[in-house]
Amino acid sequence: MFTKMTLHREGTTTIALTILFIFLLNTLVQFFLADYTIIRWFIYLLSAALLYIVLQFFRNPKITTTHGENLVICPADGKVVVIEETTEGEYFKDKRLQVSVFMSPFNVHINRNPIAGVVSYFKYHPGKYLVAWDPKSSTENERTTIVYEHANKTQILMRQIAGALARRICYYVKTDDVVSQGSEMGFIKFGSRVDLFFPLGTKINVSLNQVVKGGITQIAEIA
Repeated sequence: MFTKMTLHREGTTTIALTILFIFLLNTLVQFFLADYTIIRWFIYLLSAALLYIVLQFFRNPKITTTHGENLVICPADGKVVVIEETTEGEYFKDKRLQVSVFMSPFNVHINRNPIAGVVSYFKYHPGKYLVAWDPKSSTENERTTIVYEHANKTQILMRQIAGALARRICYYVKTDDVVSQGSEMGFIKFGSRVDLFFPLGTKINVSLNQVVKGGITQIAEIA
């Protein structure tokens, strides 16, 4: 459940620049459009809306995370847009069960570790900025690939994918890190997608188009 709302550290520079821009814009409006009351108030309202949008994007709600030794917890807020069998070609190079979560600009954009374990593989890939629902975005967009190894040796691959609006992927993990379930592993700015790849036969606990919550929703169960 949500208990407290703060702003994420990744928003510090963007928020500061937004406030500076609004201050300068409104100072110029007040100076040059002093006699145009309707226009001035229209710009003031747009400025307030812009600040609100930026602040809500970088919101960092305090949550009570879900934990479970054999549970895979959703790494991001959003909507499930893919559940299918596919070939994962970077690390496993075989058939896997893929579950993808699309994050709109209105979702919380913190990414979380889906399981407790060891990061056995990490790689950052520069790339394009295709729309996040384009199938090619998984292999052509800017992205990271993280493989988590569970205590029972099951490996799960997670991929952060930048989209048309998302121009920066932030990540806080590296190979050989020991991570806890539900803790922050990264942040994607301004909307994108997260892919998860499971062994075939994994029990999936979500359905297509389901709205999910990072750190809370149970995505799957691993043997």
